[in-house]
Amino acid sequence: MSITTTTHLNFRGTAAQALEFYRSVFGGSISAATYGDFGMPPGVPGADKIVFGQLATPDGFRLMAYDIPGTDSADGEATAGTTRRENGTTITDRTFFQSLRGQTLEEVEKLWSGLADGAQIIEPLAASAWSPGFGMLTDRFGVTWVIDVEAPA
Repeated sequence: MSITTTTHLNFRGTAAQALEFYRSVFGGSISAATYGDFGMPPGVPGADKIVFGQLATPDGFRLMAYDIPGTDSADGEATAGTTRRENGTTITDRTFFQSLRGQTLEEVEKLWSGLADGAQIIEPLAASAWSPGFGMLTDRFGVTWVIDVEAPA
């Protein structure tokens, strides 16, 4: 038996835009269906919103996205909560972060650069006590990413 886990992000009406943004960062292809595709009448508010969305890359990276019914806010702050670093400690009211780990600093810097466009930087990407590169940011869609380079063995 083989089990995998895929992050499923919930948005307030911006899932389609988020999927396009993440494709610009990670590459890959998007598959998506709207509430209208599943039978919601076209005149009903939200029929054009995403009920199932997925970004998949050839190397196995997957991310799912969904628009919460009845919500419509392009404001990432509405779902971002608050996260900050103080004296090397992360202070947050979030229940989870999305973690990305790369093999090299160059690989991680490319992802960081893409996700940082329009983001709130919590901890700049730099060497840390446990990694050649570590950083945290909350992207323009309110998703907080912890990004690091795998520590040498």
